[in-house]
Amino acid sequence: MHVNNGMYFSLMDLGRFDLMARSGAWKKMRRRGWTPVAAGETIAFRRSLQLWQRYTIESRIIGLDSKAIYFEQRMVVDGEVYARAHIATRLLSKGQPVSQAEILREFGAPPADLELPGWIHEWRESNALPGARRPAPHAWT
Repeated sequence: MHVNNGMYFSLMDLGRFDLMARSGAWKKMRRRGWTPVAAGETIAFRRSLQLWQRYTIESRIIGLDSKAIYFEQRMVVDGEVYARAHIATRLLSKGQPVSQAEILREFGAPPADLELPGWIHEWRESNALPGARRPAPHAWT
């Protein structure tokens, strides 16, 4: 009777939406016709959340680069981290990626001390699939 591993990402989607709504970013994005999508995500589990157990979702932006906005999210019970995820997100407009320049024009520059951890780029590269315009054969290698 624990929370299924797939449910964590769904709950974290709600946490990112809450962060965007509370910060006013959601209204700005919708006004511009931008839609957020997950481009990559990874999660580590420490303990299982049980059904009906009280928990909080902590969400923060850890940085951005030319390809994505990166979030760290944690499921916390009584001050203890039960699970932690890192999510790379993109903003799309009419099915096309919104450029970093457009994002910075709309939201302003990030705080000077907001610097992506060095390992994020390696994680993103090692987990990325080819872009939608390139082949991605299904054969196991």
